[in-house]
Amino acid sequence: MVNLPTIDMTGTGQNINRLRKQAGLSVKDLQDIFGFATPQAIYKWQQGVALPTIDNLVVLAAVLQVRLDDILVIDAATQMQIGA
Repeated sequence: MVNLPTIDMTGTGQNINRLRKQAGLSVKDLQDIFGFATPQAIYKWQQGVALPTIDNLVVLAAVLQVRLDDILVIDAATQMQIGA
């Protein structure tokens, strides 16, 4: 067993929601910035059901004026089986 970091999707979603509110942005604002037809992707991010793609994560960090590390919550304690 090897300890590998994993992304805590729920914690990351909570960060996205909190940082969005701190920046004074609505879900609709983010929807417009990303050019999404509906806000569903943003709601999924905030609920921890899905994660933004890497390129969307970079844009999100720029829009929220934070580092990627401020958005992502890493769970370093997860053990995964590695091997063939």
